[in-house]
Amino acid sequence: MAYDGRVMHRALEQFEKDKRQREERFQERRESIFRRQPRLKEIDAELRSTMSRIIASALRHGTDPGPAVEVLREENLRLQAEKRELLTKMGLPADCLDEKPACPLCGDTGYQGARVCRCLRNYYAREQQKELSRMLDLGNQSFDTFSLQWYSDQVEAGQKKSARSHMEEKVYNSCAEYAHRFGRRPENLLLFGAPGLGKTHLSAAIAREVSGEGWSVVYDTAAHVFAQFELQKFGRDEGDEAASDVERVLACDLLILDDLGTEMVTPFVQSALYQIVNTRLMERRSTIISTNLSPEKIAQRYSPQIASRIEGEYQLLPFVGQDIRRLKKERGALG
Repeated sequence: MAYDGRVMHRALEQFEKDKRQREERFQERRESIFRRQPRLKEIDAELRSTMSRIIASALRHGTDPGPAVEVLREENLRLQAEKRELLTKMGLPADCLDEKPACPLCGDTGYQGARVCRCLRNYYAREQQKELSRMLDLGNQSFDTFSLQWYSDQVEAGQKKSARSHMEEKVYNSCAEYAHRFGRRPENLLLFGAPGLGKTHLSAAIAREVSGEGWSVVYDTAAHVFAQFELQKFGRDEGDEAASDVERVLACDLLILDDLGTEMVTPFVQSALYQIVNTRLMERRSTIISTNLSPEKIAQRYSPQIASRIEGEYQLLPFVGQDIRRLKKERGALG
């Protein structure tokens, strides 16, 4: 699983902030209990200091610390019993003065060995969804809110299925399955069709599901991505930031490249697109390309080589129907 460094930095900041707040609240609760029963504070101090004092004394005199440890054990048992009795009289649980980690798996470190713990992955997922929400309406664009009612249920002449049946069986189900099984193996999608047919909505739904599971997702327009590739190669002051953006595009678990075909095509753009497609295929990273262009138009606009890579390695999902934005406007006016 790849992690975006900038997103992980924000996740770690929030993780540490919440950890400090939990520690502060715990200390406030302890002090409140100690004010109610000062003897508990004395017992707490004795329990923390007795071990080091007795062992240090034994070692300083060159004697076996074993007997001292046994004395300590008996003394600790007595103090613990007194502590439990006082807490019980106050109607409090016996362990209320013991600080416990919020995550028992990693002890609130965020890591299990070299692996990112589940608790920190949840922070990463939340921060990533905040970033994606700046470009996508993740709150409203989900699989649950994707309505097939905007697609005609009439079978047109020469067609075997209605637009609604095609969008449900071929497109919607494929996108939902893609999101739900993400990570099992690298898979790629080409979402193509005229504007206003739901490509952005289903892209956002996939991004929402996949990022919610902690996978790194980059959603960006093709025009902006190509501009960052150009800055990374030719820029000066902006070069470092652009290089970071290029690395994110190439290394994320899922890249959603939106609006391919709206940018000005140059030899550099053709080269950058081939680098993105080929590098991610070679490194077995998943990619979704959304475009108004058909595969044939992609071959004409960029190159047959790029189109061949896409047609051979991507699942092609043609979007059909009428412009939903226009239909909503027309029906709104009629209403």
